[in-house]
Amino acid sequence: MTLSNNSTMIKHSRGKHLSYEERVLIQIRRKDNRSMRSIARELGCSPQTISNEIKRGTVSLYHGIVRRYKAEVGQEAYQNNRKNSGRKLKYLELKRFIDYVTDHFYNYHWSLDACWGRATAEGLFSSKEVVCTRSLYNYVDRGLIGIRNADLPEKLKRNTKSQRVRQNKKKLGRSIEERPKKINQ
Repeated sequence: MTLSNNSTMIKHSRGKHLSYEERVLIQIRRKDNRSMRSIARELGCSPQTISNEIKRGTVSLYHGIVRRYKAEVGQEAYQNNRKNSGRKLKYLELKRFIDYVTDHFYNYHWSLDACWGRATAEGLFSSKEVVCTRSLYNYVDRGLIGIRNADLPEKLKRNTKSQRVRQNKKKLGRSIEERPKKINQ
């Protein structure tokens, strides 16, 4: 990949995060005193994206006299933000409830729905200690609790495959009247 002063081979995909190469290009263009709008046009992204990136990756040099954008700093800030992003699993806070569900599932042969229903109906746990049955099934899929999909007979019976649409439906016509004569015979 070569970066010249006037053109670039880097093209930003809309809806995607900036890559390290795009950050390097921003650094080069800022050093050449290019505006945020021209950099945004060149990369094919919003000027606000460039503005946010420059704020994120700007450092003070020479005892605070000079402020410059550095691609490495921007990339490091991006990676640190990604580590902290995403929803955290409540699983670790629910040990008592998960143990209750596992115990009643194996010892009393209750379904996950029945375990959840009994626990909420009788108020055995606070609302912060309980997750919905959908989350329980997700935990089973991820292998986070001692129950396996093989232990859920109803789940194994369900057909999860989507129904296929017939490929030749258009050829045959939508109704009997629209079908070619040789097919009706």
